[in-house]
Amino acid sequence: MRSSWIALSAALAVSAPALAAEGETQRQAPAEEVAADDADGATILVVGQTDAPITVVPRGLSVSLDKENFDSINAINVEDLMKYTPNFFVRKRFAGDDNAVVAMRGANTVQSARTIVMVDGFVVSNFLGNRFDFPPKWNVVGPAEVRQFDIVYGPYSARYGGNSMGGVISVTTQEPTETSAYANAQTFIMPFKEYGFDQTFMGYSLEGGVNWKQKDGPFSIRLSGRHFENTGQSMTYNLLTAATGSGAATAVTGAFDDPRLATPVFGAASPVDVTQDQVRLRVGLETAGGWTIDALGVLWKSKQVLTDTRSFLVNATTGAPVYQGRVTFGGKTWNATGLTLSTSERTEYLAGLKLAGPLAGWDVALNLSRFWIPDQDGRTSTNYATGAANGAGTNTLGNTPGWYTRDLVIERRLGAHKVAFGANANLYETSTDTFSTANWREASSPVFTAATYGKTSLWGLWLEDAIDVGADWVLTGGVRYDRWRAFDGGIAKPFAGVRKDDRYPSRSDDNFSPKLSLQGKLAPRLDVQLSLGLATRFPTVGELFQGRFDDIAQAIDPQSFDPNLKAEKSKDANLILRYDAGKVRLTGSAFYQMIDDAVFSFNGLNQFGTVISSFKNVDEVEQYGLELIAEARDILPGLDIDANVAWISAKTIRNDANPAAEGMQFPRIPKWRANGNIRYQLAKPVKASLGWRYGSRPNSDLFGLVRGRAFGFQSEYLLFDTRLSWAVLGNVELSAGIDNLFNYKAYVAHPLPQRTFVVDLKTKW
Repeated sequence: MRSSWIALSAALAVSAPALAAEGETQRQAPAEEVAADDADGATILVVGQTDAPITVVPRGLSVSLDKENFDSINAINVEDLMKYTPNFFVRKRFAGDDNAVVAMRGANTVQSARTIVMVDGFVVSNFLGNRFDFPPKWNVVGPAEVRQFDIVYGPYSARYGGNSMGGVISVTTQEPTETSAYANAQTFIMPFKEYGFDQTFMGYSLEGGVNWKQKDGPFSIRLSGRHFENTGQSMTYNLLTAATGSGAATAVTGAFDDPRLATPVFGAASPVDVTQDQVRLRVGLETAGGWTIDALGVLWKSKQVLTDTRSFLVNATTGAPVYQGRVTFGGKTWNATGLTLSTSERTEYLAGLKLAGPLAGWDVALNLSRFWIPDQDGRTSTNYATGAANGAGTNTLGNTPGWYTRDLVIERRLGAHKVAFGANANLYETSTDTFSTANWREASSPVFTAATYGKTSLWGLWLEDAIDVGADWVLTGGVRYDRWRAFDGGIAKPFAGVRKDDRYPSRSDDNFSPKLSLQGKLAPRLDVQLSLGLATRFPTVGELFQGRFDDIAQAIDPQSFDPNLKAEKSKDANLILRYDAGKVRLTGSAFYQMIDDAVFSFNGLNQFGTVISSFKNVDEVEQYGLELIAEARDILPGLDIDANVAWISAKTIRNDANPAAEGMQFPRIPKWRANGNIRYQLAKPVKASLGWRYGSRPNSDLFGLVRGRAFGFQSEYLLFDTRLSWAVLGNVELSAGIDNLFNYKAYVAHPLPQRTFVVDLKTKW
């Protein structure tokens, strides 16, 4: 297998006569680029709408969604607009969740760095880490602003860096083409029952904006904003732990002895009160020379308050609630620990500038952006007692983490060739300080306890040549060169009241990634595309620079991180067949990916007996699968259907560190997924839809030993959603829907939302 891929790399190098590369920074491909290919006669293989050009290069399975799709979805947050996409899942735990990580094919819900996400061409992927808490910054845009979602699976274009190993997602917002305004109001209600909860959680959002287009002039402006509030269900349940030794204990009742769990459930983290405010300003200029200039600025403020922590324990004698301590329940002695109170606040900014136009016969696009978090403040009590009494706790402050991106693209058609090349660079940097505090709410009397910091940079060059070989066949060869560096990484801790820093060694690496794609027609109604590629995803700051101090040596504990952590390298192939029968279009996709040195987080004990988590390489992980997608349009008057099913085999092939994982389905990846949506025009002003999402039960651990449908496990899910919309007037629409109609209880370790009622009122003028 390895020799065959070496041969493929050599063949690709011949087909692409010069070196090319691109860093992890990505751009939104100009719409005219893909439209031009279509105009030249090449078939664009895209699942979904085709009225507007797809904004990313459609090699490998590609999906495009527009207003027709969006109108059938109860979209509380922008990521909801993709929920029925083939072989796709978003780990959204509650409405307003900051940690909504995308899982495409065999990239699981904690491998956030394997997907590139862009909004209007600006990168919003948080490559400061590769975990559940480094999701894309979805909330820089509201759902009412989205014009189009484009999704490409896999790393088959040289334009996109190694983080496209899972895929590329491009969000395109509405352009200010006329002077207009809009306003939307939404409310959502979720009755929730589990353990000690029998409560209804509620939220709402208000979204609106104005567009101004200069009449017979070059300027346009779009100003928009959104206010969002919600209370989500508790994300964590607390279990009793077995107590050792002797000592007084309080007899309690109220714990839940769930046979699916190892010990009884005694409490829960506070429901999540989340508030978000967003303001976006987009300014456009069209010059007489054919150049367009777009500037974008976004302010996003978010706050989460978790101060309603619950305990289900009741003192058996007095009836008073018990929140912590040594207790007896069910004839055994336990410790009740882990309940805390917390708050967090963040202020985030995105600033971007795009220039595109002709230059000496070439089409040129330049993209510059900066995302930064100047205010990041988390406060947590030490335990429940100190939380309730405004006592001791911790305060974690971010020191303006964020990233810079730069991207230059130059392209032109030269006879049968469409040549494109570019250069780009990025810088990701983070720094966090932690303090112990006397009053956790006020963060008073702070005493420094720890710090982590580090940077990564990437620059690259890339080249692609799409060759029209005749008879509607196009052969595209590409290659890219990436140069990566990790530096200025370290951790700090006080010893005898003095801050002690220790630095990680700087690291650098580079890589070539060739690509090849052949696309054409096997018959008038039958299209085919074969795409091959190599990709390298370099480690993030969070994977490299998150070790711990050895308190004896007063230096970084070498067992707490992997100083030789390798980049993930994948070999990918995708074969697509599409048959167009007019009202019905069928797409079949077969994919393969072999990842060498896949990065995964392991838990274990260090030499002091402390449980630590660190990122290690799994030698080989292989995935392959089949996807079948059906699109039916107007098969009965007013009836449209989108349905898809996917089968995935994703297994650990070699893991020298612990061979027990070999042959096991990789964690958090189901063997089956099925999504779909039925839309029906009941009457001219009334539309109805039914959607569904299914995923089979995945493994929760690397060894296939942890499986279940309860808190703490990755479970199967089967969710049905309904929606009914009524165009009351030409500019007013009222919609009502239900997500998770049959109230299926599912988990991504945390409980997913139960049955949720959604009502929307939309206006425009």
